[in-house]
Amino acid sequence: MTGMFGRLREIWHRKAADEAEAQRLAKRRPEKRTHNLFEAAAAYVSACAEDDQEQIDEAAAWVSPEALSFGVNELACRAVIALARERDESPRTVARTLLGLPAA
Repeated sequence: MTGMFGRLREIWHRKAADEAEAQRLAKRRPEKRTHNLFEAAAAYVSACAEDDQEQIDEAAAWVSPEALSFGVNELACRAVIALARERDESPRTVARTLLGLPAA
């Protein structure tokens, strides 16, 4: 009878040790971080501005191309609005100036 309980106790301790080891390894492993489309857009645009191809490729892989396009568009709109307010100009004037286009 004690043999059976001894084996059960051994199995129990081994299982607990395995679970503890798995938790310890999981804590050491960096968790895979997910990025939203605005984080991807910010990283992508800033990497483009710095001409950092490695960062461009990394940011582009965070979300789908469609989501990245939407995020970049949203970032561009917000940037133009912020600059227009700062310069006390219209968003159209600021956008054209940034692109080197003549005033409309």
